[in-house]
Amino acid sequence: MRAHLVFLSIVALPSLAAAQGSPPQSAANQPYTMEYYYKTQWGHQQEFLQLFLKNHYPLLQKEVEGGRILSVKIETPANHMTEDSRWDYRVTLKFRNSATATTSNPDEPALIRQLWPDQATFTREEQRRFEILLAHWDLPVTNITPAKK
Repeated sequence: MRAHLVFLSIVALPSLAAAQGSPPQSAANQPYTMEYYYKTQWGHQQEFLQLFLKNHYPLLQKEVEGGRILSVKIETPANHMTEDSRWDYRVTLKFRNSATATTSNPDEPALIRQLWPDQATFTREEQRRFEILLAHWDLPVTNITPAKK
């Protein structure tokens, strides 16, 4: 009897896990959405945002101009949360497709040199942005809203 339970567990668990997972994102040539969450040290939220807007947002805008990214949205929560679930900024990027979202842009180093000719300042400010960052996580999201009938 015990061996049967072990066997059933081994056979059933993978299918249960798959059934509870999120649905896959859209087809290969469809838009792909990623949410990037940032949690900063208390008292440094505004400094982080200023550095982000100065040293990362222009790069995202260039990627929109180039067609790799379809849209960029930056949000902050209106109310406070518990410390363990707190995030300060969410940046939602809608990429052209999943391949674009999951591969690096080969043009990025050249874009960075073009946008920030003073590389020493850029490097120092980016280092500071990450020094005041407590946590960062990426979350692919899937729209599962039923189509209108």
